[in-house]
Amino acid sequence: MTQNLNTVPFVSVENMMQLALEVGIEDCIAEIATYIEEDFRRWPLFDKTPRVASHSDVGVIELMPTSDGVEYGFKYVNGHPKNTKEGLQTVTAFGLLADVDTGYPVLLTEMTVLTALRTAATSAVATKYLARKNAHSMAMIGNGSQSEFQALALHKLCNIKEVRLYDTDPEATRKCAANLADTDLNIVICSSGQEAVEGADIITTCTADKQNATILTDNMVGAGVHINAIGGDCPGKTELHQDILTRSEIFVEYPEQTRIEGEIQQLDPDHPVTEIWQVMTGAAEGRRDDRQITLFDGVGFAIEDFSALRWLRDKLKTNARCEMLDMIADPDDPRDLYGMVQREKQRMVTK
Repeated sequence: MTQNLNTVPFVSVENMMQLALEVGIEDCIAEIATYIEEDFRRWPLFDKTPRVASHSDVGVIELMPTSDGVEYGFKYVNGHPKNTKEGLQTVTAFGLLADVDTGYPVLLTEMTVLTALRTAATSAVATKYLARKNAHSMAMIGNGSQSEFQALALHKLCNIKEVRLYDTDPEATRKCAANLADTDLNIVICSSGQEAVEGADIITTCTADKQNATILTDNMVGAGVHINAIGGDCPGKTELHQDILTRSEIFVEYPEQTRIEGEIQQLDPDHPVTEIWQVMTGAAEGRRDDRQITLFDGVGFAIEDFSALRWLRDKLKTNARCEMLDMIADPDDPRDLYGMVQREKQRMVTK
């Protein structure tokens, strides 16, 4: 794809879905995971700030910006759990990648589907570094829009063979099981969270209610388990009992954001945590033994979106699933924007 600086490639939802199907959803997740690892290994280069959030009684709207000094990216994302009752998505998103040297955007894209892919990729990367090497079974508690992506990610990157499904809404579980039926995963439908975690090496929690909830109680978590807690992503929303946190070695993306939004908002501000990028680079230890409980308190961070945007930008070089948008003004004289508008007036008159 050849880009004119005055037009910007835009990837619609339709184009994103078609690209994901052409590449293969599991392969997309695996490729994005590679970009995430690359960027986490150069973590100190990035601008980092907790997401800029605007909270309301019914949800949150957030901006997630970052830059590596060469490129700049941001995502706009909302979280409105009540939306499903109105036939709307809980989470929607779009994002932009720009060139730092000129300030010109180089990509505009939907990020509802792309965020699902990158969130699953992030969980799989964390699991690869933190779970026991012989892990083969996962419990997926919360079977909403992220659940299938999570299962496929751990199947692809972590060799998971069995997925144990539970949701307070049985229809959500049936939906997830039906969507995964054509994979070679062993799907087990469970009637409770307790049943779901029995025998599971990995537990992933991904629920939507905006409240302090106890999805996992302390007695549900045995020795050697790895937990991906990815449903808690704003103040006042958690999924795990506090006692689980005090028994676990906790790994996070960006502590300054996770202490506001993640499971560790329940703990003292100085409670020790390890940044997952440090494990990837060897600067910190991950899992120490097979009996240790590891917890990835994943709230989603801007660098992961940056990685996904980079992946998509590179993918468009060989897969032109996009349309070009006329977004950048291009006056003959860069100082004469007014003159450009007036010439358009003349063109409209003579048209």
